Amino acid sequence: MPDPLGSFEYTWPFYLCFILGYLIGSVPFGLLLVKFSGLGDIRSVGSGNIGATNVLRTGKKSLAIATLLLDGGKGTFATFIAIQFGPDMGVLAAAGAIIGHCFPAWLKFRGGKGVATGLGIFLAFSPLMGLLLIVIWLFTAIVFRYSSLAAIVSFVASPVTAYLIIDQQHAELACFMAMIIIIRHFANISRLIRGNEDKISFLKSDKNSL
Repeated sequence: MPDPLGSFEYTWPFYLCFILGYLIGSVPFGLLLVKFSGLGDIRSVGSGNIGATNVLRTGKKSLAIATLLLDGGKGTFATFIAIQFGPDMGVLAAAGAIIGHCFPAWLKFRGGKGVATGLGIFLAFSPLMGLLLIVIWLFTAIVFRYSSLAAIVSFVASPVTAYLIIDQQHAELACFMAMIIIIRHFANISRLIRGNEDKISFLKSDKNSL
């Protein structure tokens, strides 16, 4: 990684890569899709989150799926493009994308929880690692029926999988991303501990199914 205090003539491409990653990651697809569908402001629905899970609470599965794919896609896109200019660029763009999604400046730093975007980032670095984390998410969600728990478990596992499949630098990035995911899920963790977290259903067509 470059020395952030080094010569700006040398470090500016790295700063630019992080900023572009942030801008791409901060595009609020959930908010835009719901608004353009004539359903109002997603921030006034359910948890107020702009991610796919809350979009699902509008009753529109198609919008939720589109949000999931677009949020994941922007993480993949930002990271994949940056990787073409070097692994350090990819790491910085990925960090920018996850921060941008979770803390977008245009929404007063109140964004999504980063799960889809984070998984998209890992898919860009390593399809094997990304698919493995998706399998962990699905397994946890199916067994325990908690979307939040599935997110936490998959991202807690990400540093180990990154170290084994890619390298230490990406494991460090995974640790950083896992911390953000946990921070964004503090309210969910509290509800899990109290036993009143909403469950998801893969069988019923209700507001918590996807």
